[in-house]
Amino acid sequence: VIGGYTAGNPLDAVIVGYYDGDKLIYSAKVRNGFVPRLRRDVWQKLKGLAIASCPFTNLPEKKRTQFSLTREEMKNCIWLKPQLVAQIEFTEWTPDGHLRHSKFVGLRDDKNPREVVREGSRF
Repeated sequence: VIGGYTAGNPLDAVIVGYYDGDKLIYSAKVRNGFVPRLRRDVWQKLKGLAIASCPFTNLPEKKRTQFSLTREEMKNCIWLKPQLVAQIEFTEWTPDGHLRHSKFVGLRDDKNPREVVREGSRF
């Protein structure tokens, strides 16, 4: 579920997560997989969803890692209504619950955002 993005040309990365009950949990900042046209097309769908506050319940993160989003890094984020679902490829989950080697594949219009849960957590 896309809950935000960082600005770039016109966007640098999407900020994604999954639902755990009613909570949207941050899992990755994804910048790989975008070609210029795809980046523009996705941004067109994101730009009308901006909101004032972060939709992720587990942000900001206190410990700085290459996968985390700290309070300082969150200043560069544009938050969104969590209405769009992205298909993300990744190699594994890190021990602290982030996606490793994530890559944007595309948007999914066949899935309700509330149906997006962490793999293996519920069926």
